[in-house]
Amino acid sequence: MALAPKFAGQKFAATAAPTLHTLELYLDYVCPFSAKMFNTIYTSVVPLIQKKYATKVQILFRQQIQPWHPSSTLVHEAGVAVLRLQEKKFWEFSKALFDDAKSYYDINVVGESRNQTYARLAKLGASVGLEEEEMLKLLWINDKPAEDGSLNIGNAVTNDLKVLVKMNRLVGVHVTPTVVFDGIVENGISSSFTGEQWEEWLEKNVA
Repeated sequence: MALAPKFAGQKFAATAAPTLHTLELYLDYVCPFSAKMFNTIYTSVVPLIQKKYATKVQILFRQQIQPWHPSSTLVHEAGVAVLRLQEKKFWEFSKALFDDAKSYYDINVVGESRNQTYARLAKLGASVGLEEEEMLKLLWINDKPAEDGSLNIGNAVTNDLKVLVKMNRLVGVHVTPTVVFDGIVENGISSSFTGEQWEEWLEKNVA
């Protein structure tokens, strides 16, 4: 599936030239299995692609909200805010968020307000070089009705988040993580894949 220009930061490509293959990763920031896969991708697969497959494969990070974890929406809104502010920081922010993901699991957010969670996420953004106040401004929910009386006012990234949800629904992804290779779900890849297993898989599947 194509990637809209406003979500360009979700793409990792080692070269500006077109690549032969596309690896799409459907990940949820508060899914421990997604965290496991992302960390291996970030620390092992990305350097391997840069070294050996720069013109052959690109990676797309597809943000997959899992609504049975209410904070999933909030953390993915933070990812969208990063795309708005500094798209080149998206992967670095994602690494920081996965590293701190447990602090956004159900039991750790149940006692705080939505805006308090956003405030923590904005501080996390600042840790990778984003402007904390600007990020919080995009995420903040006003506690007063809109001028037309609407109470479901959302925030500044709501419309972008809706687009991401629509895109994922079109391909029917449910489980996280899900890997799609050249448009086809690749069930042979597990979240427990080591760097060595990824290297073997790429050697076999990337022309």
